[in-house]
Amino acid sequence: MLVPLIAAAMIGLAWAVGLPRREVGIMLAILWAGALSVHLVLPEGAALREAVGGSAPGWFLLGLAILGVLAYRGWLKRLRARAAARPAPGAEAPKPGAFSSAELDRYARHIVLRELGGPGQRKLKSAKVLVVGAGGLGSPALLYLAAAGVGTIAVVDDDAVSNSNLQRQVIHRDADIGLPKAESAARTMRALNPFGTVVPIAERLDAEGAERLFAGYDLILDGTDNFATRLLVNAACVAAGKPLISAAITQWEGQISLYDPARGAPCYACIFPQEPAEGLAPSCAVAGVVGALPGVVGSMMALEAVKELGGVTASGAGQSLRGRMMLYDALWGENRTITIRRRADCPVCGGVQ
Repeated sequence: MLVPLIAAAMIGLAWAVGLPRREVGIMLAILWAGALSVHLVLPEGAALREAVGGSAPGWFLLGLAILGVLAYRGWLKRLRARAAARPAPGAEAPKPGAFSSAELDRYARHIVLRELGGPGQRKLKSAKVLVVGAGGLGSPALLYLAAAGVGTIAVVDDDAVSNSNLQRQVIHRDADIGLPKAESAARTMRALNPFGTVVPIAERLDAEGAERLFAGYDLILDGTDNFATRLLVNAACVAAGKPLISAAITQWEGQISLYDPARGAPCYACIFPQEPAEGLAPSCAVAGVVGALPGVVGSMMALEAVKELGGVTASGAGQSLRGRMMLYDALWGENRTITIRRRADCPVCGGVQ
């Protein structure tokens, strides 16, 4: 009875402190492996073998049985998800580009907006957006893009979820620690809105790959945390002729703009032509950042994307951040907007007409 008692104690303790199921499963797996090892390593008649009980074949078969049950549960879960995604018997499948009744209900608050309406929501449904970074800024941007009904969302990030991310990167959960951020973010977006397509890309972005990848998307969002990547993303957007929404945060402050030299606005390199000297712009890991700040600025990124993709500003309603930069000071609760212009001598976009 030793092993069952230990297992019961583990489960009770885990329940009391609120441990996730994944951690409980790992603890029980370690306990099972220990019991099996006792029978494999210790000689016949050893006191610990007697205390553990059973036999090596018995413990091995128990492990196989549990694996079989878990595999069966996973298969059933996937089967239910597929069944839920299929239209009900007799229901007419929506035409390509049309909305199902569930989508009409979901996006009703968008559709009644005069500036967006049904045509704007249809544009969002057919839009393709790529987000670089599933961290502090990418998290809220991705969540709101998915909730808004953007048809295809790709997320590029080669990092894995860590415990220190969870103070601000709200798309990830404690149970996701150790998973690739792109996969974790994709899982959350699919759970939030099953009507869109999510493309996780768990790889490091380089100049060649960025230019090739960006060509297939309507809009790029950059939520990365270093100048080298921002400059790389900007150069690829200029080469592909794609608009870029880029934002940055540190401590209590944030900034955001829409860079688009193909339509008269400056590119990122017009404003920030080179990386700052070491120590002038420390990372969040060094300087710190208040957890809700990326939520505010990342949501602004998603909002600008909805305006851009839904044709809101193109119809004459409001104004985008194309050619303007918004500066937000969370500590004082203030923001201001400044005008930014292209540089004729910009080495990145100087030749763009």
